[in-house]
Amino acid sequence: MRRRDASRGKMRRVGAIAPATTRALARARARGGARRRPGDRRARARRGATSDARARDDDDSPPRRLRAGGGDEAFRERVARGRLWLAPLTKGGNAPFRRLCASDFGAEVVVSEMAFARFLCKGARVERARVRRHEGDAGDCFGAQIATNAIEEGVNAAKIASGEFGADFVDLNCGCPIHETWKRGLGAALLKKPAKLERLVEGIASGIDVPLTVKIRLGIESSSQARRIAEGLENAGASAVIVHGRTKEQRYTKAADYDVIRDIVRERKIPIIGNGDVLTWYDARDRMEHSGVAAMMVGRGALIKPWIFKEYRERKCWNPTAEQRVGVYYTLRNYMREGFGDDELGKRRFDEFFPWHLGFFCRYRPLPEDVFGGRPLDDPLLQSRLGFAVDGEIEDDLPIVERLLRCESEDAHLAISEVLWSADSVGDAMDKLETIAKTSLDGWRAQVAAGDRGAQTDTIRG
Repeated sequence: MRRRDASRGKMRRVGAIAPATTRALARARARGGARRRPGDRRARARRGATSDARARDDDDSPPRRLRAGGGDEAFRERVARGRLWLAPLTKGGNAPFRRLCASDFGAEVVVSEMAFARFLCKGARVERARVRRHEGDAGDCFGAQIATNAIEEGVNAAKIASGEFGADFVDLNCGCPIHETWKRGLGAALLKKPAKLERLVEGIASGIDVPLTVKIRLGIESSSQARRIAEGLENAGASAVIVHGRTKEQRYTKAADYDVIRDIVRERKIPIIGNGDVLTWYDARDRMEHSGVAAMMVGRGALIKPWIFKEYRERKCWNPTAEQRVGVYYTLRNYMREGFGDDELGKRRFDEFFPWHLGFFCRYRPLPEDVFGGRPLDDPLLQSRLGFAVDGEIEDDLPIVERLLRCESEDAHLAISEVLWSADSVGDAMDKLETIAKTSLDGWRAQVAAGDRGAQTDTIRG
């Protein structure tokens, strides 16, 4: 009786001696395994994972001890030791705004806007601009944030950011909750499988010459995995972990959980950076003391008042007048004209960014510590519920330009932007702002009261 040998297309007798390869495969199957082919080792190396690592796709597997991260004391000194970081900010992290925070108000650690590693590696102009370091916009230490889920892509993007654009460290985004990032399997989506995330971090950290930090949220729907994720990141070689104290599903609707962050700090040896609900300098101080983090990162708080870094450094509030704030905004206008150009193209870019910034600037309210100290801990979303006037203020007594700067109407923001673009000085800007406030402020405030903020629906964000 003969049977076809499928591997060779030949007939052989049943009971005949099987070829050596077939016998080896049979023995391997009997032992519950499979014989490795000659190219398997090379293929596994290219994939950057061993069979043991593949077996740990089960998210319940314990984190592996891989390599000691965060051992660079010089890096710790530059980024930790109680410093206040400027967070990576979608749209807000443009170079002129970073320059305002760093050069004018003393932000020491600055992180770029997130860049998609895949497009950065392909030379996309927009992505390259996001991670480019400019004179005066980087503070003492500049980090470039990338989004990727592939080791080789992450390594290549990190080398571009550090080698070509001067980043002192690279940050891996594992916390972005927006749909565009999530659907690509990036940002917070990486938290779904901690073991795979660990291997990704190990691969990138071991392939680059600068420190790798990782920014995470507490989880997807709950914080139950947060401590395990942080352990895995430390084991994989992360030099620091930035923890936003909310889950992906919470977005910005719940208070940041600094109790969980405190638990992570107690268990980890690398620097843990706290993030979330920092609107004043004393918020940063109080959350640092509560959780024991090595440093704090501020996002929305800096968009509302870029001088938060000055306050934090001096340990006191600065409550600028309307004219002083117009001076700050005029400085940002100057930086945008320098960076974008003062021609028609530069004006279009200014129109894209400046009204958006005014959507945050208008939220500023003076919050002196002797009046508001401690309240943000009990009411961390306080800023979103503040009235037009706060404790100690009478709305009708506020100067008219002050009321204009607090107006949430996007039509008002467009008008303020036009004034600042064309003004010859801060004094000239103040005169023009007072004029438009007298003619249009009541109508704009009526729009807001009616629920109509104006034409640009994406100005108020965060």
